[in-house]
This record gives sequence, structure tokens and C-alpha cells, in this order.
Amino acid sequence: MPVTTNPKHIFEPTNLQCGQAVLAMLTDKSVEEIIDIVKTDRETTLKQMFDALQFYEISFARERKSVTNKQELPPICILSLETPHCWHWSLYYKGTFYDPEYGVLEDFPPSARRYYWQINENS
Repeated sequence: MPVTTNPKHIFEPTNLQCGQAVLAMLTDKSVEEIIDIVKTDRETTLKQMFDALQFYEISFARERKSVTNKQELPPICILSLETPHCWHWSLYYKGTFYDPEYGVLEDFPPSARRYYWQINENS
């Protein structure tokens, strides 16, 4: 299954479902469908995120990379951000941040440490 060509922003249904919302935006699926795949309606682990990407046959880099500014990001990636109150998943897609908590942004959501995993566009 290819990644979306036009992400639609989704706010996380609960404050524990940022991972599910990110995967839903990336795949054009519903959060409920993603919950069925990751088998949780609570926080998602890196393994659950990877398992969902593999389920949808989306190619990705398994290497976590640290990032400080937007210019360092690949065209599409999943972000793990240390926000003021928790670790948080977000989606970066071709110059725009699609964040399940903060909305559509031009720069990173508030975060102290930032990591990403590249998504291959032609999955």
C-alpha cells in the first residue's frame, strides 16, 4: 500500500492515541482501523508503529536519527518528540508537520528532543 499523497490532518481522539492518528494520516485509514492493527487504543510503542508500517507494506528506515531543524528532515518521516508533558508521535510530510495534538504546523511542535524514522515515498 502506498503512503498517502495528500495527508488529511487528524486530531488524536484521546491524548493517548497520537501514534494511531499519525499512522491514520500516513495511510488514509481511520484511527479505528489503525487501533485494530496496533492492537491498542493507548500509547503505541516503536515496535507497534513498525508492525503497522510492515502490515501496510510501507517501506521505512529502521534507524532512528536525531534532528534539530526542519531542513534536516527527509520528505516524509514519523517523528518522536519529547514534548513538555510526554513523548509524542507526529508526522512530517513534504514541508508540513501534521501533529495529532497541535494541528498543522510549519515547524516542529514544542519539543526538547526530536528523532525521526524516514518513510520511503514509493512504498
